[in-house]
Amino acid sequence: MAKVLMGGNEALAEAALRAGCRHFFGYPITPQSEIPEYLAKKMPQLDGVYLQAESEIAAINMVYGAAGAGVRVFTASSGPGISLMSEGISYIAGAELPCVIVNIMRGGPGLGNIAPSQADYNQATKGIGHGDFHLIVLAPNSVQEMADLTMLAFQLAEEYRNPAMILSDGLLGQMMEPVEFNENPPKEKDKPWATRGAKGRDPNIINRLLIEAEALQKHNLKLQEKYQLIKETQCRCESYLAEDADILLAAFGSCSRMAKSAVEMARSRGIKAGLVRPITLWPFPEKEVAEAAKGAKACLVTEMNEGQMLLDIRLALKGRIPIHFLGKSGGIIPTPGEILEEIERIEVNLRG
Repeated sequence: MAKVLMGGNEALAEAALRAGCRHFFGYPITPQSEIPEYLAKKMPQLDGVYLQAESEIAAINMVYGAAGAGVRVFTASSGPGISLMSEGISYIAGAELPCVIVNIMRGGPGLGNIAPSQADYNQATKGIGHGDFHLIVLAPNSVQEMADLTMLAFQLAEEYRNPAMILSDGLLGQMMEPVEFNENPPKEKDKPWATRGAKGRDPNIINRLLIEAEALQKHNLKLQEKYQLIKETQCRCESYLAEDADILLAAFGSCSRMAKSAVEMARSRGIKAGLVRPITLWPFPEKEVAEAAKGAKACLVTEMNEGQMLLDIRLALKGRIPIHFLGKSGGIIPTPGEILEEIERIEVNLRG
């Protein structure tokens, strides 16, 4: 199939359709509004259901109902909207229902602004709702990955009966690049648990209200077993020029593009720099990050926040090498030149 030029948000929406999703419930918020705009046009042509809910709270509970009926469903929002969805997301995770949730991040906290940011990392990976649960969190760094990881998100959500999140930002959502769509969309799995009618059998009941402490603990332990399996099988990470790097950069999402350019600039100046890019933010690829850093003398973490993935990098590297940080927030994007300056400063310290 020939590549087509698309914006990131539109590519994500098209990939969801090609993955067989025919149900979308959401509420508009910049910088993700191109997703519902695209689907409002496309869903009716495919006999799908597009519904603009009265709020993000309503939207996530509509997702809960549709997921319980066994259909492929997703929603999209940005940081403030995801915060409103957090209770419903916890219910969905507790009920072990597959769905996809998209966060096109903007500056915060509070209403913030509509500029790109990565400040929802902790929200997505550690604090999105109450109770002991996790989302599978995928972080694209290109329009192509906006499409590819969306298809993967539907696959993983159904494989593990767990909500999956695409954690992107306004830069990737708005930028345009050539994209090629996967001609082999994920096959829908059997869903004998779904509430699709009970003629000739006992009804399925989807309920996560477990009053007895022992029953709730048993359910939580079952979830933890599933999360452990996901950790063992679904960590994804990319390395670039890390094999002989003295200074290893760590970045995710759109920020990794600037970091990669800085690595190439550093190499042109004789500095052995490399890059490790986590693609799954949960489960976090600790072993892969540690492997990429095994020959490095220092690590530089760069993010569009004030140091959120930084904490996971520290845990992965276990204090073996010094870790430095370059962060920008409020919608400011670190430039390759700024990152290069920090690389050069670290290089001087290593020589000294």
